[in-house]
Amino acid sequence: MTPSNFSRAFTVMIGFGLAAVLPAADLKTRNVFLLTTDGLRWQEVFTGAEETLISKENGGVSNTNDLRTAYWRPAPEARRQALLPFIWGRIAKEGQLWGNRNKGSVVRVTNGHNFSYPGYSEFLTGVVDARIDSNDRRPNPNVNVFQWLNSRPEFNGRVGAAVSWAVIPWILNADAAKFPVWSAFDLPAGANRFALSPAVQTLVDRTTPIWGDVSLDTFTGAAAKEMLAQFRPRALYVAYGETDDWAHEGRYDRYLHAAHNFDRFVGELWTLVQSLPDYRDQTTFILATDHGRGPAPIAWKNHGKAISESASLWLGILGPDTPALGERSDSPEATQGQIAATVAAALGLDFNTPHPKAAKPLPQLLPH
Repeated sequence: MTPSNFSRAFTVMIGFGLAAVLPAADLKTRNVFLLTTDGLRWQEVFTGAEETLISKENGGVSNTNDLRTAYWRPAPEARRQALLPFIWGRIAKEGQLWGNRNKGSVVRVTNGHNFSYPGYSEFLTGVVDARIDSNDRRPNPNVNVFQWLNSRPEFNGRVGAAVSWAVIPWILNADAAKFPVWSAFDLPAGANRFALSPAVQTLVDRTTPIWGDVSLDTFTGAAAKEMLAQFRPRALYVAYGETDDWAHEGRYDRYLHAAHNFDRFVGELWTLVQSLPDYRDQTTFILATDHGRGPAPIAWKNHGKAISESASLWLGILGPDTPALGERSDSPEATQGQIAATVAAALGLDFNTPHPKAAKPLPQLLPH
């Protein structure tokens, strides 16, 4: 193929939403971290706090003055910076942010359910499976990208997951996948439980639970850091959960605080990996969520098939091989199912050939 023909072929591939998978030797990325926070709306990510929800009536907020001081600014650009300083101070400048529908960037759920198990399964496996229609703790019939990576010799023993929601170990097929998983709750029989340091585990055990199936994000973040210290994972999945649960509680103040903390956890983890020689300038972060939420003033608390707006998502990418295109506008429409193959593509690997039903990687992720 001549250079001009190759260029035309590559353009056609991008036009159809297919990202070329470069050989690993041509990429700087050797490690990939997928970091998600449950049910965080694209509206807060791109426009910051919503004023109508900073109220007792619509947002369950008692101390509106303090919340406004923390997160309200007249301009949306200033509001989002106050809420998510790492995302807008680093990822928006050196990476990419997708999903601002006000600027023609669309990321969407395609499973039709707009709730958690189908959403996590879609972005972890790349597949929409009609059999997945509840949040029950049952094995995932599809292979997820972390399970697949751990089956490869160069990644075996270098994959891990730390999760807040109790159901995710089943979505990850933790029993079959065998890579270490931390959860504050029971794991599937035969799963490889990651052991926290005694001091942190004592805090987990002695903290009064707020919800029956979601642990505090602080513990999930601590588990991720301990995994990094103990076995240097090359592929790490960290799933935070508080944003969704505080929204369901109708507490907009705590929802915003949880979103702000997610941003802080991501920033701290990025600072940590950049301090380690085997991660510095060799690690790609991918940020995402499992579903969106409805609009203010009422439906923001919920999501699901009946709330069409909750199919709208956002995602972020930061790494040494990702073009610094910043906040995307009029970008190719993306789906959450493309995340699984994108995790592999960031490492120069092809997830689609062994799993042809999985969605293709996100376009414009790799240099070309």
